[in-house]
Amino acid sequence: MTGSPRADDPALVGGYRVLGRLGAGGQGVVYLAEEAGGRRVAVKVLGGGLDDPEARVRFRQEIGFARRVKAFCTAQVPATGESGGTPYVVSEYVDGPSLAQVIQDRGPLRGAELRRLAIGTLTALAAIHRAGVVHRDFKPGNVLLSRDGPRVIDFGISRALEESELTGEFLAGTPPYMAPEQFAGRPAGPAADLFAWAATMVCAATGRPPFGTGEVPALINRILHVEPRLGGLDGELRELAARCLDKDPEARPAATEALLALLGHPVPERRLLAEGQRSAAPPEETALPAAAAAAEGTGAGTPGRGRRWLVAGGAA
Repeated sequence: MTGSPRADDPALVGGYRVLGRLGAGGQGVVYLAEEAGGRRVAVKVLGGGLDDPEARVRFRQEIGFARRVKAFCTAQVPATGESGGTPYVVSEYVDGPSLAQVIQDRGPLRGAELRRLAIGTLTALAAIHRAGVVHRDFKPGNVLLSRDGPRVIDFGISRALEESELTGEFLAGTPPYMAPEQFAGRPAGPAADLFAWAATMVCAATGRPPFGTGEVPALINRILHVEPRLGGLDGELRELAARCLDKDPEARPAATEALLALLGHPVPERRLLAEGQRSAAPPEETALPAAAAAAEGTGAGTPGRGRRWLVAGGAA
């Protein structure tokens, strides 16, 4: 649901009229806003961490890459700017609940609905990776379920904030969906997104991420040393998730390879993303009812509770 603006919320952000709040968390506040022409957008006003001029330059570079991502199962980023010295990011408003909300309200997904989710989110990751972007915070709260299929949001922002906010003693992300290499101080590349994708699919199918939740040091230990629990996930999706949850990033498939595996038939490279988006679209009669978009993701614990974690690197 969209919340009413608070007394201290701005009436305008960079020329966009604020209509209400969509969410708030460690990254900042997300507003439902309106352009001069009446189109609705989501505007994320970022929190602290970008005071350093060099950090702002890195942020603009990262968001510039994010704006190159093709519109396949992703929420587009048409504009960025600064308002009162604070950076903001404008993205397409996706009218639908987050995957985290759906899991919390309805329980796990099954059958064709789960398969469409898997295909759509892999299509989005393939588009993101083709643009040279790594999501770094893929999780149920960053997947919105619109009438025409899943949309992935917040790509590009996490890396920019990670590089600007944190030192070498910390890691940024959401622990239940983070890959082992992220806890070892190594760069989070596309393979880390595939690990997070598989963890998200397990959560979608079972209601819990594959390494559970709870105290962060114990959770990190399980991610590093224990085999994942895949629950009732079955068939080719179970097999693919297991490959993506391999401790070794080199053993995980690329997003395009994983997408082809789920589609189950050869597709020319130039048509792969379009085919993925088509296969992820729900039948018209079963499309999800419209709901206010949730633009801030979940953290460790209950899927619907928004929080972005900062994890001490020595916790393991």
